[in-house]
Amino acid sequence: MKSTFSQNFLRNYTVPELKEQIIALGYPAFRAQQLFQAIYSDKMRPLSEIAALPADLRGLLADKFALPALTLATTRHSEDGTIKFLFKLADGKLVESVLIPSEMLTDEGDPKRQTICVSTQVGCPLGCKFCATASLKVKRNLETAEIVEQLLSVRSFSGKKISNLVFMGMGEPMLNYDNVMRSVEIFTSPEADLLSPRRITLSTAGVIPGIIRMANENCPIKLAISLHATTQELRLKLMPIAKKYPLNELLAAAEYYYRATRKTVTFEYILFDGLNDSENDARRLAKISRRFRSKINVIPFHNIEFTHPEGLSAELHPATPEKFNRFITQLKNFGAVVMTRSSSGKDIEAACGQLALSSAPVFSAGKGGIKAAD
Repeated sequence: MKSTFSQNFLRNYTVPELKEQIIALGYPAFRAQQLFQAIYSDKMRPLSEIAALPADLRGLLADKFALPALTLATTRHSEDGTIKFLFKLADGKLVESVLIPSEMLTDEGDPKRQTICVSTQVGCPLGCKFCATASLKVKRNLETAEIVEQLLSVRSFSGKKISNLVFMGMGEPMLNYDNVMRSVEIFTSPEADLLSPRRITLSTAGVIPGIIRMANENCPIKLAISLHATTQELRLKLMPIAKKYPLNELLAAAEYYYRATRKTVTFEYILFDGLNDSENDARRLAKISRRFRSKINVIPFHNIEFTHPEGLSAELHPATPEKFNRFITQLKNFGAVVMTRSSSGKDIEAACGQLALSSAPVFSAGKGGIKAAD
């Protein structure tokens, strides 16, 4: 799927690409380095305030490029410290990001990690029955700048250094592969000094060509696969993508990825009451995880009633705490490496599977530009 909205955003460009642009404007390549460092510094300054650049170059850049690519519309704050951000894009469309502080604290009492969950599409085309974003359908891919600026805006608003990033927000990252990987190049570039590739995870619902491409390109970031079922029959009911990419082919692709990269794969598994939480499910899931080096991230199901679900989506319920804990124990007994996902932000519809613009304000155009209506 191609992006249907194109604007010459300055943060769409990597360092080598910016050098080409700067040279084309008649300036030496080192100006690109200065520009790149400035637009990824702690302060999201306009071009006019980048004092390291000559005034005439700043003017040329302002005429040719757009900065910024998005604006912060609203925030919602959870009692556990999670913050959900609603961003308005230049064409009026909306996406959400989430800042999640870790439950583990430093000796000073601060969270050890600050993780941002970013979106890669406006909506999502996959229709997973447990995901609130499915109710929005898909509008378009995000530009690289629109992905990158989610982190920059959250960092600027919160005043926190972002330690980890997960492509687990709205949309399927593999369906916007080129822009996602360009954003990874920017995030991990020494000039930007934003993130280590070891601190970035891409989660896919199972787009096999993207998994193969990550393997062949030896992509430096981590891979997570939304599994949620150990049989093709159930996975197809929960995730329509299983029709195009069946479970056996998906697992073969995951194994190919591991053999090519030697990087651990994470299988994400939302636990539904009476659906995928039996001992046989645990046995099959553990067997899958033992095919190659992988770990299982067991995730509580989070309420999506605010999207008015129908059919199977309306029938899904979280496994009870007793069943959840028993399933974890069974997985470990069957030889799986297991971790659990917290429910951070569920009181503001910011937990796993809940992003659906539930905090979206009504926008109105008035004097002074577009603003949220009361």
